[in-house]
Amino acid sequence: QVQVVESGGGLVQPGGSLRLSCAGSGSIFSFDVMGWYRQAPGKQRELVASITGGGSTNYADSVKGRFTISRDNAKNTVFLQMNSLKPEDTAVYYCNVWIIGRDYWGQGTQVTVSS
Repeated sequence: QVQVVESGGGLVQPGGSLRLSCAGSGSIFSFDVMGWYRQAPGKQRELVASITGGGSTNYADSVKGRFTISRDNAKNTVFLQMNSLKPEDTAVYYCNVWIIGRDYWGQGTQVTVSS
């Protein structure tokens, strides 16, 4: 059974940095697209960034130039480096992975940007 586990959230001051990690396990097949979504209170879940197995990336306009997504295919792990964090980045961040035509979600990790 596929499992997706995030780590790395926390409290950070505006302008600070955090690095999120997400490890996928439980499949003999390689993961396809891996990505990060976030959901702030009272708002819909939105795509933050995604990366294909070949390394092509896609970012939300609101995070371009500040966030960087990367992955380690050998370890089925995806990372999100978040720099220059703003209060509006505060949300629960979810990892999403696709494999053999369906997707799986992690449990989410809280990111709070506040002074």
